Amino acid sequence: MHVSTGRANQSDSRMFTVVVEAFGLGLQRQAERRLLVSFSQLQSTVRTIALQGGRITAVLGPGPASGEAPLAPQSPSQPAPAPKAEAKAAPSKPAAVSHADVPVNLYRPKDPFMGTVTENYSLLAEGAIGRVNHITFDLKGGEPQLRYLEGQSIGIIPDGEDANGKPHKLRLYSIASTRHGDNLEGDTVSLCVRQLQYEKEGETINGVCSTFLCDIAPGAKVKITGPVGKEMLLPDDEDANVIMLATGTGIAPMRTYLRRMFEAKEKSLNGWSFKGKAWLFMGSPTTANLLYDDDFNRYQQEYPDNFRYTKAISREQQNASGGRMYIQDRVSENADEIFAMIEDPKTHVYMCGLRGMEPGIDEAMATAAAAKGINWHELRPVLKKAERWHVETY
Repeated sequence: MHVSTGRANQSDSRMFTVVVEAFGLGLQRQAERRLLVSFSQLQSTVRTIALQGGRITAVLGPGPASGEAPLAPQSPSQPAPAPKAEAKAAPSKPAAVSHADVPVNLYRPKDPFMGTVTENYSLLAEGAIGRVNHITFDLKGGEPQLRYLEGQSIGIIPDGEDANGKPHKLRLYSIASTRHGDNLEGDTVSLCVRQLQYEKEGETINGVCSTFLCDIAPGAKVKITGPVGKEMLLPDDEDANVIMLATGTGIAPMRTYLRRMFEAKEKSLNGWSFKGKAWLFMGSPTTANLLYDDDFNRYQQEYPDNFRYTKAISREQQNASGGRMYIQDRVSENADEIFAMIEDPKTHVYMCGLRGMEPGIDEAMATAAAAKGINWHELRPVLKKAERWHVETY
């Protein structure tokens, strides 16, 4: 079914009622359903329904007040039933973040901002594997001010030179603080950094930039570039649902989302009150390696109706087959609920961590989708195009 978007200059607060059959899971597929969808999400909703085998019998327009009649049903042989009651338009929501409004490359490698380290401490508990630090930089004094949004990254240029006598190249790191900073004053930025180490010819090699950052002392000056990135931005819709899949330091952007949603002082600064569902899947080798775990446990206790926290601890938990528990195993275990959320056009999925996590997640989603008669490899690009599937791996 084709839905015209020729009048895209109108407000996205217009709401449409999509009448659909054979769509959803279990008993939902046996009943007619009416989905209230905003204009901006209408096309993606229609595509998702079609890919999942649903049958649209009618799309009812916003009503006579706008001068538009209900859109035609999908098939003349299946006339649209008369609506029981005309759907009312939802209250206006803040407009989605426009990519034109996102700060990008305020500082570049040739002219970086000189930030000052204010704190640098370990995030790991005793017995953890490796080294992961939380590092905060003072951004005061910049012209322009180095500002950023949740989901963006900054570049760090480590001191020193490479083997060829040239300055080290910058490395990008996902920001771990909200736009207000950990101090809530809007003049700091924080990173979550794991020291890279690997073996080469019997020798332990330390990553240049990650070691520089983990070793740096408060008061030191650091070259900072950016911010960059528009892929991982959080929707402004207070009623959005957010599924987060993270491993290791991929938790950084997820921490920013959750602080924005659930920290009381953040909420008052934002004038934004999250009302949707947030679900974090966190992968870690050991309990001692879980990052920001106390905060996430607190959010779950304080907001049980809005936040769910699911952990996959590979060296301490077993999956259904008796092997190590990885994040993709948790996705498989909760596939029905995940796909029920994805059916809602207000749901966004975010993935961040090592690139190696992608194939496992993709396989788990494909298997779960196939069990419901859904082709995941067709659905995923639809979600991506609708800006509901967000991936940042490294």
